[in-house]
Amino acid sequence: MKKFKIKSGDTVKVIAGDHKGSEGKVLQILADKDRVLVEGVNLVSKHTKPSAQNPQGGIVKKEASLHISNVLLLEDGVAVRVGFKFDGDTKTRISKKTKK
Repeated sequence: MKKFKIKSGDTVKVIAGDHKGSEGKVLQILADKDRVLVEGVNLVSKHTKPSAQNPQGGIVKKEASLHISNVLLLEDGVAVRVGFKFDGDTKTRISKKTKK
């Protein structure tokens, strides 16, 4: 299984592509495709058929995935790169900029 420096629930900033500059919370990480779903970013229109749950049908807006290389972790409103620090047996994520 691949390991990423960004986790679900992190706040990230989009640094490349059509939605550059947008910020949002990571909803899901798609590890097999190296992609992330970010809340409120890269919305696409999905046409849905009428069904039991949605008898009207219609057009639904939902998030599409972004490549994980196009997002950076936000710390105090500033985009930062992430590293790791070992304290004995514990491994913690740190900001390369502030060392926190």
